Amino acid sequence: MKKVLFIFSICLIASVYTFAQSNHFGMYYSIAFPTGDVGEYISKPSFRGVYFDFHKTINENVGIGLSTGWTVFYEEKAEDTYTIENNSLTGKQYRYSNHVPILASGVYYMQPDQTINPFAKLGIGTIYTRRNTDMGQYTYELEAWNFALAPEFGVQYSVGYESAVSLSLKYFAGFQAGNELDASQSYFAINFGFVY
Repeated sequence: MKKVLFIFSICLIASVYTFAQSNHFGMYYSIAFPTGDVGEYISKPSFRGVYFDFHKTINENVGIGLSTGWTVFYEEKAEDTYTIENNSLTGKQYRYSNHVPILASGVYYMQPDQTINPFAKLGIGTIYTRRNTDMGQYTYELEAWNFALAPEFGVQYSVGYESAVSLSLKYFAGFQAGNELDASQSYFAINFGFVY
């Protein structure tokens, strides 16, 4: 957990620096739905997500910047016998999957001078993943840094000068990493927040 907090803190500090030079700062609450390997490990959606976006506007339609955040998937599994590598363990499992994306991103605003402004974003970078399987006093931990793409589509509704509420759908596609957690790590997220 200390590693995740450290990584998240570094991302937040870098984001604050970017914010100082930014035209748009967004804070979002996120609900995420696991897919692929993440969905096989944890089937329940996550209501534990927060994201930040910082964008410098190049012109009225285009911006570039940085996106980061933190999503935690959690599921409690009934007492059963589970196989991890070559070991079989019996007990109740508590499964956690932490995801911290760090993405350079570009955004295209379709109607920047209108009250309702649809947009499309694309993030390119990495997702740090840490997966913990807890049984009793033991934990089995896997980590990975996955190359990631994150397309996003949404709409902003202007509520005042230089401020808006935002609703979007984002897909985090983390490709195979080739290390201890080598499967792709992907999920959808519905983001609701404020942009200043």
